Amino acid sequence: MGGIKRVTIDQLLPGMYIHDLNCGWLNHPFVTSRFTIENRETVHKIGTLGIREVYIDTRRGLDLPNAPTSAEVNSALEQQLQQIANDAPELPERTTPGEEMARAGTILREAAQIVTEVMQDARLGRQIEVERLEPLVERMTDSILRNQDALICLTRLKDKDDYTFLHSVSVSALLIAFARSQGFSRADLQLIGLGGLLHDVGKTRVPDEILNKPGRLTDVEFAIMKGHVDHSREILAQTGGIDPRAVHVALQHHERYDGSGYPEGLAGDAIAPWGQMAAIVDVYDAITSNRVYHKGMEPSAALRKMLEWGKFHFNEKLVHAFVRTVGIYPAGSLVLLESGRLGVVVEQHEGSLLAPTVRVFYSTRSRAHIAPREIDLSRPVGHGGGDRIVGYESWADWGLDPERYIVG
Repeated sequence: MGGIKRVTIDQLLPGMYIHDLNCGWLNHPFVTSRFTIENRETVHKIGTLGIREVYIDTRRGLDLPNAPTSAEVNSALEQQLQQIANDAPELPERTTPGEEMARAGTILREAAQIVTEVMQDARLGRQIEVERLEPLVERMTDSILRNQDALICLTRLKDKDDYTFLHSVSVSALLIAFARSQGFSRADLQLIGLGGLLHDVGKTRVPDEILNKPGRLTDVEFAIMKGHVDHSREILAQTGGIDPRAVHVALQHHERYDGSGYPEGLAGDAIAPWGQMAAIVDVYDAITSNRVYHKGMEPSAALRKMLEWGKFHFNEKLVHAFVRTVGIYPAGSLVLLESGRLGVVVEQHEGSLLAPTVRVFYSTRSRAHIAPREIDLSRPVGHGGGDRIVGYESWADWGLDPERYIVG
């Protein structure tokens, strides 16, 4: 059967046509992600990047008869997601997303300002004022404990021009929620969250023309970019009072479970648990964010890729746990319901990760806005429910501004 298939690097041969290098977070030296493999040297070059599987187009190059098609891969991922959804976590008592949204918005605006100022200080060679960050992390933790979906929902609203700073805030919020789901103490949540805020502090020493380059980095530029972890090490070593757990988040979020990461090439449990978690969160937020040089994936699509990559690059059990933390359709996702309505996911439901609470606002059948209404998809008809998600959608494809509907 022809079409798009997934093959391992060991199966890759000259004459095959690369359809997708399957490395969403990696810089690579190829001019494009789609090309014909000309020789064994190219195969070796792909392998040295830490890539384990790629997608080929058998209509434009050699076939591998027994390789799974993209449809088969997606079917297996859907089954995996279904199994994860059936193991939905118990959620503690919490405020409603609406109650928490205003407070979360205030916290997020404050976080963006403080992190920007702290990063500017680091850029100028000044010592990081941890005492400015600690109360902020405490407020973020309070918000996550009251209702994590509000803050996580709002972190979706990034300006691509301020990505570096807002990415740090998003990673911190997601890490706090993730660590909470893993049973860490409140004190640990705050230390890990602090690490999230500081995880990219070394980028303040990367030249702006590389950091904000609107295109693919050269090998030399990528080597300079990778050096940001060593810069983080130097900056944090000069900063007093930072717990090792926060430092691990900064120094290990680019390490990979199979040893293919950097800067140390650590593998498996040589990476601290919070370093393993930070790797997952950092990649997830990076690939779901709009950048100057690429459009972000929808969160649900990104989670499917995380599951696929989890076999090699991440701790697979932690990837499953992260999916359970944010949901199959994370807060802020645009979804299509069986009724033909579009809605934004506002809260996960304890009973089923496939049936969150959704705020509907648009009919695809009449191509018109409708009166906004929240639907708890876990409930039956007549009790506030009676619909189901049939898939996720792109805000851009529908010409919709997510901020208008997420903030409510």
